[in-house]
Amino acid sequence: MKLILAIVAASDEPDTVHELTKQSFFVTKLSTVGGFLQTKNTTLLIGTDNDKVDDAIAIIKKFAGRRMSVCSAPPMNTSTPFTSANLVEALVGGSTVFVMDIDRFEKL
Repeated sequence: MKLILAIVAASDEPDTVHELTKQSFFVTKLSTVGGFLQTKNTTLLIGTDNDKVDDAIAIIKKFAGRRMSVCSAPPMNTSTPFTSANLVEALVGGSTVFVMDIDRFEKL
């Protein structure tokens, strides 16, 4: 048995949890805050059999992995008005995943 601890962006949490649950994974969500940027995250606790770890991680990667997105960038100088020309493509998202061995598991 393994415990997957996945820290995902709060905005990625709904789709990630929905798909994990749809694929019969049991998920516990904890609201958390990142250290350096103080951004809102969700920490997912997923207990699963050893042979299903890669499936769970694939779902996390698909729904909460790094991806390119169009974002607004601030104008280069303050006299330039903010327009759609200030849109840039940037790498966003990403998750941190830990997989731990579980010696004992009981549902009480």
